[in-house]
Amino acid sequence: RRVNEIIADSLPVSMTLGAAAIVFALIVGVGAGVLGAIRPNGVLDALTLTVALLGISLPSFVIGTVLLLVFAVWLAWLPVGEWGTLRSLILPAITLGLPPAAYIARLTRLGMIEQLSMDYIRTARAKGAPEHVVVLRHALKNAFLPVLSYLGPATAFAMTGSFVVERVFNVPGMGKHFVNGVQNKDLFLIIGVVLVFATLLILLNLLVDVLYRWVDPRIE
Repeated sequence: RRVNEIIADSLPVSMTLGAAAIVFALIVGVGAGVLGAIRPNGVLDALTLTVALLGISLPSFVIGTVLLLVFAVWLAWLPVGEWGTLRSLILPAITLGLPPAAYIARLTRLGMIEQLSMDYIRTARAKGAPEHVVVLRHALKNAFLPVLSYLGPATAFAMTGSFVVERVFNVPGMGKHFVNGVQNKDLFLIIGVVLVFATLLILLNLLVDVLYRWVDPRIE
């Protein structure tokens, strides 16, 4: 098979898995960061930091193996080693999305704590703006810039396939083919995968730079 054929078959699989992982990471990470920043040094904040620390520290193969044992083997809620259905996407997406979710939670928390202490937040509250408007519309928009910077390389990494996650869950994506290429010393396949990853990394970082202006019009 030609390298182009292998990449054409596996790239949509990896991008589907990566997109699901990034959506999961954004929902969980931003939500946890906002909840932790509303009452810093509280019980919820400590729980958020603990979960974020575990998400950053634990390797993907450990998280994936534990999820497989619990939800696929012991509870038999989800399939093992399958691909092509929504149920088969859940566990690998969670495994791939947990580390970026932990980073996003920490970045969001720090940014929110900083923004919530600013003068314009006190002014918005003094004018009688509802708390959810102050937090979500004013503070979160400015606190999201560091998260947006992180999303570029994180999305490129997720969408080109995590070698470990695709190996653990038997996902037929680019990561699995990259591992096979290394084991078989298939130099052309390795170069093809690396070129796709580099292209996505450049394009997504460019997209992040463009989105800066949309998030914060003061940036030119």
